[in-house]
Amino acid sequence: MSFICKSNTSTRERYAGQHRFEHWYRDNQVYFITSTVRNHIPAFAREAAKQIFWKKFELYAREFDFTPWVVSLMNNHDHMLGYLKFGKDLPRFMQRLHGSVAKLVNDLLEVRIVPFWTESGKQNYFDGCLRDVLQLRRAYRYTLTQCSRHRICSDPKQYAHTRVYLNVESAVEFAVGHHALLEKVPYARYQKWRTTRGSRDAQSRHAG
Repeated sequence: MSFICKSNTSTRERYAGQHRFEHWYRDNQVYFITSTVRNHIPAFAREAAKQIFWKKFELYAREFDFTPWVVSLMNNHDHMLGYLKFGKDLPRFMQRLHGSVAKLVNDLLEVRIVPFWTESGKQNYFDGCLRDVLQLRRAYRYTLTQCSRHRICSDPKQYAHTRVYLNVESAVEFAVGHHALLEKVPYARYQKWRTTRGSRDAQSRHAG
């Protein structure tokens, strides 16, 4: 099992003062994917816009062998956690999904959002290959609890736009059994979080 390729929209290492984002595509992998509407505009505030997202998401997830475990859609962003069989399918899945959703949702808006999806470094989505079970559980919980984080409701079961396709224990069992976690490969953002959290816990024990 190896990296298929990595993407980069330019040879320039930095964009707008920030390190340019790269996508890594790998077979048999658990992915955590986040997409945000440009400038955090609430393009999905209307129910009709949300329904467009779900219709296209489920269509292209099937077409490109992305198996969703838990997905949450807010008014201006979404989070997806799931299993991808072939790494080469990730860019095609996201291109089809983003292109169709942007066109159809823009048709509902009084002022079109162009480009519809974009963030720092010119990427239109963030993806991460999960490294271990702890990170999987945290990503799962983070996606599941988006409705409470954004003060919509406290119970994800009451929010129609958080969809659970596989419970967390089954997700962990699948990931471990299929060797679908990218263990022993550093992940800078995750390592930074763990180091910061560990330092805080140590300070708390010392203070106690």
